[in-house]
Order: sequence, then C-alpha cells, then structure tokens
Amino acid sequence: MDRMLIKNLYNLEETIAASFFDGAQYPWELLGEIGEYIVKLGNSLDPEKYEKRAENVWVARNAKVFDSAYLGGPCIIDEEAEVRHCAFIRGNAIVGKGAVVGNSTELKNVILFNKVQVPHYNYVGDSILGYKSHMGAGSITSNVKSDKTLVTIRCGEKVVETGRKKMGAMLGDGVEVGCNSVLNPGTVIGRGSSVYPTSSVRGFIPENHIFKSTNCVVARQ
Repeated sequence: MDRMLIKNLYNLEETIAASFFDGAQYPWELLGEIGEYIVKLGNSLDPEKYEKRAENVWVARNAKVFDSAYLGGPCIIDEEAEVRHCAFIRGNAIVGKGAVVGNSTELKNVILFNKVQVPHYNYVGDSILGYKSHMGAGSITSNVKSDKTLVTIRCGEKVVETGRKKMGAMLGDGVEVGCNSVLNPGTVIGRGSSVYPTSSVRGFIPENHIFKSTNCVVARQ
C-alpha cells in the first residue's frame, strides 16, 4: 500500500496542481475534487500569462492549441503545452507544462503533470498521469467496470476499496505505456515502469518493473 502513496508516485514540483494533493494519501481519493480545484486555481492565475478563453477555461499564452481542438471547462492548459488537431478536452482537466495532447485524444477529469505525452488517439479519464509519463498510440484508460460495481485495486494479496464507480489509471512519473494497451479500472503503475504494447493491465504494478503479460511482470535490470 505504501508504494501507491502520492509521495511515492509523483514529484509534486512538476505540476501546477501541487497544492491539490495536500492532506491526501492516495491519488484516487481526489478524483471527485478536480473540477472545483481547477476553478479556484484558474481564478488565481496571472492574466498576463494565462488567457481566459471561455467560462472556466484558462490557456497559457505561450501554449499551442489548434483551432480544431475542443476545450471544455473547467480546464487549465499550462505553459508551452500543445493541444493538437481535434483533441477533445471534455472538462475537469489540467494539462501540464510542456505536455502534449494529440490528434483525437480525449481527456476527462484528469491531471496531466508536466511533460506528459498522450499524443495519438488516446482516451484518458478519471486518471492522474505523472511527470514525463507517456501513453503510446491507441492506449487508453478504462474507467468504469463492465458490471458497474465500485472499482477496487488489487495490490498483491490485498484488495483496496476505492469507493469510486469511476477510476482509470494512476501513472507514476516516467511510466511508459505501449501502443494499443488498455489500463483497466483501478490500475496503478509505479514510477519508471513500462507496459508492453497491446497489454491488458489491472491492479498495481511496482515501480521500475516491466509488464509483459498478466503472469509476467519483471524487475527492470
């Protein structure tokens, strides 16, 4: 359980939302508060650096947002981020400094730390992605169980109750997710770990490991 603590997954110096995590132990505890936090933070931003483009939509003046991208509030696009053609930001989203949101990528109720890349046909919902984490083309977070029951996280022999119907993935700093992978509801991946392409991942993957298949998760050498 300690390995899933916020302090063991994320470098909070690498997000505009550092204060959001104050007082919490596990990142999924905060998923229901993202929208309210964005409104509060957005209204405190320096208007010389951030343009308010619509109700509860703030975009850094040096960010690059293509005309065909949709920005739904509340959201913040931080400095030097890039939001590409036909990206769909549904709301309750923070896109960190230097992050990339790609063509036809959809975001909803998420925090992307600085330099996160979700650049090609990704869906990221009810998730928090750490500094420099990367999702390969076509990889997605699945955030609702097929039977609509509350999401749990399997961590070794323990099953952690989240109390949430919707939870995608918590990716630690520097996580690499291979192309066309599915991160099932309640996935937590520790810092520096990788997921092979076309994987179906569930539960907790420790830091500095490689997920090859459900029965083959090995320490990085």
